[in-house]
Amino acid sequence: MAREGVKAREIKRQKLVAKYADKRAELKAAGDYAALDKLPKNASPVRLHNRCKLTGRPRGYMRQFGISRVTFREMALDGKIPGVKKASW
Repeated sequence: MAREGVKAREIKRQKLVAKYADKRAELKAAGDYAALDKLPKNASPVRLHNRCKLTGRPRGYMRQFGISRVTFREMALDGKIPGVKKASW
């Protein structure tokens, strides 16, 4: 499980990216790279990293479900994800 501070930092980055998204697009269209450089570094969407919504795990993230592979497997085996069952052939 990720530390709470790490999860909070990622949420803070998401809010900052959303706040400056319009301004970034406007400055990019105008080609004003000097003004773009003055924006906060964490306002860049490149700095975002997908994390599991439940545990905060940064690796093995499944975009379709928004959780890590470990959490996905546990939930699927418990029957908590509708339409997902273990394959057998």
